[in-house]
Amino acid sequence: MTERVQKGGEPASAKKIGLFEKYLTVWVALGIIAGVILGLVFGDGIEVISRWEIARVNIPVAILIWLMIYPMMLQVDFGSIRQISKRPRGVVWTLIINWAVKPFTMAFFAWIFFSKIYSAWIDPSMAGEYIAGAIILGAAPCTAMVFVWSYLTNGDPNYTLVQVSVNDLIILVAFVPIVGLLLGITDVTIPYDTLVASVVIFVVVPLVAGVITQRILLRRRGIEWFKGVFLPRLKPVSIVALLVTLVLLFAFQGQNIINNPLIIVLAAVPLVIQTYFIFFVAWYGGRKLKLSHAVCAPAAMIGASNFFELAVAVAIALFGLQSPAALVTVVGVLVEVPVMLSLVAFANRRRY
Repeated sequence: MTERVQKGGEPASAKKIGLFEKYLTVWVALGIIAGVILGLVFGDGIEVISRWEIARVNIPVAILIWLMIYPMMLQVDFGSIRQISKRPRGVVWTLIINWAVKPFTMAFFAWIFFSKIYSAWIDPSMAGEYIAGAIILGAAPCTAMVFVWSYLTNGDPNYTLVQVSVNDLIILVAFVPIVGLLLGITDVTIPYDTLVASVVIFVVVPLVAGVITQRILLRRRGIEWFKGVFLPRLKPVSIVALLVTLVLLFAFQGQNIINNPLIIVLAAVPLVIQTYFIFFVAWYGGRKLKLSHAVCAPAAMIGASNFFELAVAVAIALFGLQSPAALVTVVGVLVEVPVMLSLVAFANRRRY
């Protein structure tokens, strides 16, 4: 593992983002439109699906989100994690940004906008749930898409894997307390049993399943087949699950959006501000720490982006499919890709 970009590596200008990742905002927008139309056309039928729950967790959506998260957990490399002691600064800085800074700045921006600036457009009784959705989003550091951002900025792939893998393990112990603490600043009642159950269902179970699957397949088929054949074949499952989940979410939210279309724009503003703010804190802080570009760029990207699959799942479990909290997390998906691509361009222009 090294913190330097390998000489002779593919220049960032020659690298291309995959079709799905490049147009994720387009797919999400189409999912919004399709979902709203379905919600208006099949209102009663969609309402029936929204009531298929166990312990406040919607069964169809839980299955879809599990299918999104499981392929990501297959990439956790515990062997790489053992090498942290060789070059710890990049990992330590990533953890500081993601767990000591980001959730709190997200809570601050959400509070300022939803409870103060937007008081003329958002009912104060609902502001707490919008804030809650932003908090849940901010407390879930990116897992999957960061590999794309790292690739596009010539990040060290092995070090990026360590940064992401450590974050995935920290989620197990830090996500619930931080979300619970920050939700305490709102008027929202915190159902800790549901919050813990969500982390178990959407992090622990797919992580354990991913590790077991990974070890079995590596032993039987080898690492080249696993990375070159199995993971690419599994990728469409995650993509389809994401899009179907978004369609369902907006089908349940359809009437609310028709009644108040401005809410999408209002929700996007603090999320975009938070993304740029965290990126620049992580970027310039990493340079002060003398991290190489190959480590600093992915660290800043991890801080700026979100594990939106987990955030959507937890928001649904805590507040319901038709809640403002769930809507905010989905808006996070909508704005993330164009904002992150602009940050990729920034990092490449300032390569050092």
